[in-house]
Amino acid sequence: MAVGMRGCLLVLTLGLAMAATSSAAIYKVGDASGWTILGNINYANWTAKKTFHVGDIIEFTYPQGIHNVLEVTKADYDSCTNSTPIATHTSGDDKIAIKRPGHRFFICGVPGHCAAGQKVNIRVLKPRSSDAPSKAPAPTRSAAATPSGSSEPSAASPPAASSTDSTPDAPTTTAPAPNANGGGVRGGYRAVVAMALAAVATMAVLQ
Repeated sequence: MAVGMRGCLLVLTLGLAMAATSSAAIYKVGDASGWTILGNINYANWTAKKTFHVGDIIEFTYPQGIHNVLEVTKADYDSCTNSTPIATHTSGDDKIAIKRPGHRFFICGVPGHCAAGQKVNIRVLKPRSSDAPSKAPAPTRSAAATPSGSSEPSAASPPAASSTDSTPDAPTTTAPAPNANGGGVRGGYRAVVAMALAAVATMAVLQ
């Protein structure tokens, strides 16, 4: 049984990994024109129409031996300097995975090609998941507001204690709160029962 459950977890993990991989986009530089100096392609306009994220793949296609792909610093990109590349690609079908946010600078190292416009600046956005922690404190503050709201009736209770007529009203005003909590507990029990039934069904399948 334990082996079956481990196998099920392994399958789920592999499925999640495949889903994450399939979400990565592949961008062919220059689209149908590819990586070239022909046709007066403006690679700055090409990147302006794209949105790059960590995990995406940048693909350079070109006739092998005619062009190449050099990843360079911004200074070398601006000056079209090909003497100190960060990385060199020459396969004619270079797929480069984006592993971090920021700018990636690429040029063709063949003399004169970069100056002719065969250069591209890939700007990779920061992962959108980084916005989640900043939004997390908001629910905690709202949750903190609810206890303060519940403490307000207790603050109102001293005036109620001073008048005998208002003391019976205090239980009636506080009565809905346990009902609401009871509904939440029932909902919790239902969720637990549903999870238990799902686990039993899974174990039955594994058997």
